[in-house]
Amino acid sequence: MLNNITHVRGFTCWGSHMGIKSKRRDLALIFSEVPASAAAVFTLNIVCAEPIKLSREHIKDGTAQAFVVNSGNANACTGIEGWKGAVAMAETAAKELNIPKESVIIASTGIIGEPFPTEKVVKGIRESVKKLSNREIAGSLTANAILTTDTFAKEGFTSFTADGIQINMAGIAKGSGMIHPNMGTMLAFIVSDIAIDPKLLDEALRIAVDKSFNMITVDGDTSTNDMVAVMCNGKAGNEIITEKDANYDLFLSHLEKLCTHLAKLIISDGEGSTKLVEYRTKGAKSESNARQIVRTVSNSNLVKTAIFGSDPNWGRIIAAAGRSGVLFNPEKVDLFIGTDMNKMIPVLRQGQPVADVREKLRKTMISSTIIIVIDLNQGESEAVGWGSDFSYEYVRINAEYTT
Repeated sequence: MLNNITHVRGFTCWGSHMGIKSKRRDLALIFSEVPASAAAVFTLNIVCAEPIKLSREHIKDGTAQAFVVNSGNANACTGIEGWKGAVAMAETAAKELNIPKESVIIASTGIIGEPFPTEKVVKGIRESVKKLSNREIAGSLTANAILTTDTFAKEGFTSFTADGIQINMAGIAKGSGMIHPNMGTMLAFIVSDIAIDPKLLDEALRIAVDKSFNMITVDGDTSTNDMVAVMCNGKAGNEIITEKDANYDLFLSHLEKLCTHLAKLIISDGEGSTKLVEYRTKGAKSESNARQIVRTVSNSNLVKTAIFGSDPNWGRIIAAAGRSGVLFNPEKVDLFIGTDMNKMIPVLRQGQPVADVREKLRKTMISSTIIIVIDLNQGESEAVGWGSDFSYEYVRINAEYTT
């Protein structure tokens, strides 16, 4: 059975090599055969790429019909020529697909500040439109075409039944370094054949992104190009979702599931990463407090380097939580570290260290997947996020990024 975007009714796609990158594919095109409800969230970095500026305008009416993405060049800090290149991407795709240019959402990823190769991109779009396909290989090529320093393509698929009708949803993502989404370089594109009102879709996407992509970090750097976009074309034939009913809740739960899956794939492919770490904060007074602690601890370089070195230096975790800006009573905090939620090792109990814990942690810390739970014991709210370790290889990759 197909398990990528080609298994979603009414969508075709293709991934081409147009020459921005020497060997890897570098242009992706996803097309809906009919106008689709659409939504997107973008980087909050005030230094943002030209395609972000254009796509923010195009998404305002809540509809779209095509995603066009180039990799190898971020088209950020490229001035008027970069803006012209972004416009050319949208206009060329619109002309070749015979749709309004406002129905085209564009994205770019790669090196910042390099002149944008407009002619290559335009030529690649024209060639890709001719090859659009719903064959499984087309989905794989598309997923590969958006990658930069990634070591593998990131795809996901889920399906569910609403009113007796099977709904399909799939997505692709890219990201390995410059990951600290604030809505890393991080892109994700999701398609579904469900029929849903654009305003509800926008709200659902923001909720799902907040619980997934906005809860991951590799290095604390928010990119100029971050984007998560979704199109829902209604080809499943369900009655359009216009209110927050059971079908909306079902859709939202699967959107969150897919976004979380893609987000965790990004973390597992963090530049130079050797470990995936799940951070949980519970017992907080509010969800925002819990999220703030998760994001602070997961982004601590001292925590990340200790995890890379398999060092049971848990004091760094508590210290990071203490500087998160969230007020809590350290004398009530419990801390657990492990690899299985059913077999967590207690490190702190009511702010008091557990005896001989460092020796018990050594075997746990060498694992490729680690779970850290901070229980504030002050409320009922909780949050979860994911991060990578910080290795020698991360430094090497980013020291040599343009050379």
